[in-house]
This record gives sequence, C-alpha cells and structure tokens, in this order.
Amino acid sequence: LPTRQTFRGLGPYGPSGAQGQSPWPCLPSSSKPPPMTQHLDQGDGITLAWRAREGRGPVVVFLPGYRSDMMGSKAEALDAWAAASGRAFLRLDYSGHGESGGVFVEGTIGRWLGDALAVIDACSSGPMVLVGSSMGGWIALLVALARPERVVGVVGIAAAPDFTEDMMWDAMSPAEQAGLRAAGVIAVPSAYGDPLPIAYRLIEEGRQHLLLRGPIGIACPVRLLQGQADPDVPWETALKIAARLTGDDVRTLLIKDGDHRLSRPRDLALLVETVEGLLGAQDGGEALAVGGVAPGDAERGLGGGG
Repeated sequence: LPTRQTFRGLGPYGPSGAQGQSPWPCLPSSSKPPPMTQHLDQGDGITLAWRAREGRGPVVVFLPGYRSDMMGSKAEALDAWAAASGRAFLRLDYSGHGESGGVFVEGTIGRWLGDALAVIDACSSGPMVLVGSSMGGWIALLVALARPERVVGVVGIAAAPDFTEDMMWDAMSPAEQAGLRAAGVIAVPSAYGDPLPIAYRLIEEGRQHLLLRGPIGIACPVRLLQGQADPDVPWETALKIAARLTGDDVRTLLIKDGDHRLSRPRDLALLVETVEGLLGAQDGGEALAVGGVAPGDAERGLGGGG
C-alpha cells in the first residue's frame, strides 16, 4: 500500500483435505508438488501462478498484498516452516501480480478475490487456514465469507479491508479525486520502490466488497497481527476488524515497534507461532515442530504487503 501521506501532487499514470485424500486434487495423487511455479488456466487468457507443498492439513493458504507476490519473505518463511513441520501449504499470485498473467491496473478487489478462490478451489481441498498480508487480509476475510465450510482459521498481517475507500479515496482532496476520475489511472509515490499505479476502477469496484460498515459474519478463529508503527494501515484498523467480526475467538496482537511489512526475523517467528496456534487447536493441541526454519529478512513484495 502507498503511505497515507503520499496522496499529494499525483500525476497521470500512462497505460501500461479430507483424511486419506490428497490436498492437491489438481496434481496426480501419487506425485509430490514440484518446487517450481505451476499455472492455472481459467479459460479467459489469464493464467494464475501458484506453488504448493504437500503435507498434513489443514492447508495453510498465503494471500499476498497489493502489488506484492507469493515470493515475499512472509510466504517464504511459511514455506520453510511447512517443509520442516510436514504441513500443507499453498500460495498464489493474483492476476497482474508476480508470475501470473494479466495487467495490474486492470485488477480489482473482486477480480483478485475470484483469482484466490479459483486457485484454492482447483488446487486444494479440505479445511484451510488463511494467512493474508495487507490487502491479502481483506481478500482472506472475503474468502472466509465465501467458503465458510472450509475455512477454520484466519490470520491477518496488517490486514487492510476497505483500504481502497478509507486509505486511498478518502485520503485524496476533491481535486485529486476528480483527477483520478478523469485520468482513470494515477501514480502514487511508494516507500517500497517504484510509484504505485492506482486505477479508478479499483476504487469504484472495491465499494462492492467493503466490510467495515457492518458486521463481518465470520465465526472461525481470527488472529490479527498489527504494527503500531505502520505508516500505511492505522493500527486502529485491527481493532475495528475485531469489533466487526461476529465470532468470539478473535485476538488482536499489537507490535509497538512493528512496521507495515512485519518481516523482521522476530515478526516472522511470531507469524509462524500464530499459525501454529491455530493449527494446534485443529489438531487437538498437538505440538508442532518448527526446527531448522531460518527465513531471510529480504522482502520481494513490491507494495510492502508480501
């Protein structure tokens, strides 16, 4: 996400499983998931990239952030942990992101939600725990609403539901809003690299998926990790999410010196510990080994939410 302080001087942006059942039904049952990226053809000319690791369920599904990808440090840390602990793990790139096809500025929240559901439905089965970073936290909540029979837990990392409205549109002056409507796409300075393109269609379509205006009907356990030094997502957002969720098993953990990415070694250790806690409840309290996990601190996510 762009920082909340950067919506000034915006310029136009030119075009540019069940027991005994394999958790990976799109792979032969006797095969091991290959280490390389796989692609799902949706039949619309856009292929979606995904990577999977076989193991015990529930399947842990990682959903990256806005203009981030499935090779960021949080996804890599979870993959290393899954390999060490024998857990099933699935990650993906939305259209216009990472190794997937499509054009980034043509994407919307609804499109990226559909991408996530397409990969999840085609490439996994049985219970799952969703881990969503930044925009991925919004997508995770939407997936939980769309697949309540499968989702047994949600972890949000600087989760940013409604960010298109509350952190983008509302941060612009009336003149800037008019400029976005007229140009269709603008570029916003980013603390994480190249300027981020923002399309008016993203804002407009996002209004169909806003969650913080009413109750969020998710009953499964939810864990929210939020840095209080996050320049992009106000830490109070995590409290708003918790208040809106209808389930009782909701915990919010504030990291006083944590930034938006939460990708320091101690942040990644906390993420693994949080995921383990949800899986342990599903296992009836079984302790899970994490020996040998030593994820790097590099971050590949372009938007800070990978």
